[in-house]
Amino acid sequence: MIRSIALIELNSIARGIAVADVMLKSAEVRLLFSKPTCPGKFIILVAGEVGAVKAAQKSGVDYGGQYVVDDVLIANVHPDVIGAINCNATIDKVNALGILEFFSIAASIVAADAAAKAAQVKLIEIRLGMGIGGKSYITLTGDVSSVKAAVEVGANAVAQTGMLLNKEIIPSPKKEVFNNLL
Repeated sequence: MIRSIALIELNSIARGIAVADVMLKSAEVRLLFSKPTCPGKFIILVAGEVGAVKAAQKSGVDYGGQYVVDDVLIANVHPDVIGAINCNATIDKVNALGILEFFSIAASIVAADAAAKAAQVKLIEIRLGMGIGGKSYITLTGDVSSVKAAVEVGANAVAQTGMLLNKEIIPSPKKEVFNNLL
């Protein structure tokens, strides 16, 4: 089970690839992914024990230097976060739908983790920058009161960064809308 993750977002693909290598050489972490995103950014996500993840993040940020756009470390990540990033969440029924949209990729991971920990919701997806101009968004489901609570907590978790673009709560989405998210 993944306990700790760190993400680094850079505005250089070449430096991003080099940072991924530096991170893996600096600490005993597992690379979950390193890939380009829109518009020409690069993201790296690693997992492992807290100390190793912190060391890898610091090495990556130091080496990334001026190319680092954002970074985040979550020491005790909610188990749904990785599944939602990989788009492999299993959703059984249509409930209320919550959506949070961000200007940065790291903000969505922080918000998703906070939202999932705050209420009885299921993360559907954390979309990280591909095909959406470098923005990111999360979708989650649960009963209306839980979705409202989770969306508010998620939004508040990144409020000070200025990276929240919008949030929506749909109490009873049409089944076709909901199924199109899966």
